[in-house]
Amino acid sequence: MTTTFKQLTQSSEKQPIMTNLSMGFALSVQPISNQTITTDTNGLVAGLVKIPVQDGEIPAYQALPASGESFPVVLVVPEVFGVHEYIKDITRRFAKLGYWAIAVELFARQGDVSQLTEIEEIRQVVRQVPDAQVLSDLDAAVAWAKASGKGDVDRLGITGFCWGGRIVWLYSAHNPQVKAGVAWYGRLVGEATALQPKHPVDVAASLKVPVLGLYGGADAGIPVSTVESLREALKGAVGNPSEIIVYPDAPHAFHADYRPNYRPEEAKDGWQRLQEWFKKYGVA
Repeated sequence: MTTTFKQLTQSSEKQPIMTNLSMGFALSVQPISNQTITTDTNGLVAGLVKIPVQDGEIPAYQALPASGESFPVVLVVPEVFGVHEYIKDITRRFAKLGYWAIAVELFARQGDVSQLTEIEEIRQVVRQVPDAQVLSDLDAAVAWAKASGKGDVDRLGITGFCWGGRIVWLYSAHNPQVKAGVAWYGRLVGEATALQPKHPVDVAASLKVPVLGLYGGADAGIPVSTVESLREALKGAVGNPSEIIVYPDAPHAFHADYRPNYRPEEAKDGWQRLQEWFKKYGVA
């Protein structure tokens, strides 16, 4: 039986929830590349919001057009560095395209990873985050967007990067209301644990939501063999048009314009494919 977030919070000590977002880029990713893209807030409403969840409130960053109504909603799931400036900028890029983008700080109960300088410290925090908690918090963000009256959750999309790429597959399997997902890299296989009972390869055959997966052929952390395992598993999802794209020479995090791994050509192509995917499957 799958452990729910409610069961997890009832069976363990509750942690205080971080209620604000850090400014700037995560400390562990300094120095910042001179290729970093910066999207302004002209014509947008952008900034911190607080989303009600089962055990309080968690912070999120939103961006949406300043005028208009009933915007398609896109959940933006961060890397292990949390909702830092790169993720915030991505929400603004979506807003410039007419979407309401919401990036939830999904590690809020476990700690502010943006203030940690060592990747192993960050991993120790992120390992404590239950998938059930993540899925529940994303559900809460969708409910909050619906209740606001500004978002059209009948046009709901999700995208995520690295750690968030894995979550795209899981949330798309969890919430059939999602119209389409786009996963940028992210782990696809792994051992089942109490906190992470399933991985993308485990949910692929039952997937109903079309997901586009974007991966790097030179990604040292996500072997192409695991990408091919996912591609094979997706064959069991009869009628599901999910698709996998592998950029042969791209490393991990090739979309992350603030890091040395950034590959402009592949990043641009992936972003264009994302827009076309969302439009094709009703997130527009």
